[in-house]
Amino acid sequence: MQLSRVPPLAAALLLATLAAGPVEAQARPDTLALSCQEAAGLVTRSGAIVLGTGPNIYDRYVSQIRYCSGAEQLKAEWVKTRDNPQCFVGYTCYVPSRDNGLGR
Repeated sequence: MQLSRVPPLAAALLLATLAAGPVEAQARPDTLALSCQEAAGLVTRSGAIVLGTGPNIYDRYVSQIRYCSGAEQLKAEWVKTRDNPQCFVGYTCYVPSRDNGLGR
């Protein structure tokens, strides 16, 4: 039985991939480290983005209703940033109901 040889280029690519190590998840932007203008700009440019607003606290912010699902509506959101304790960054999506007080 003859074993096939691995081409040198394929072996090099495999070694380079293994040497790179595990892929780390991209950290979400932290509004406490951003200026108000930077945080609001991220939402505007991205359309929809998850922002950290404190240690282990995060939410999804959107710039327009088109980034919400069909039954959801927009709710204006203000977050703390590096330079502003109440910075308007955009909106969150929510499902209105009779008992949440937001749909009235």
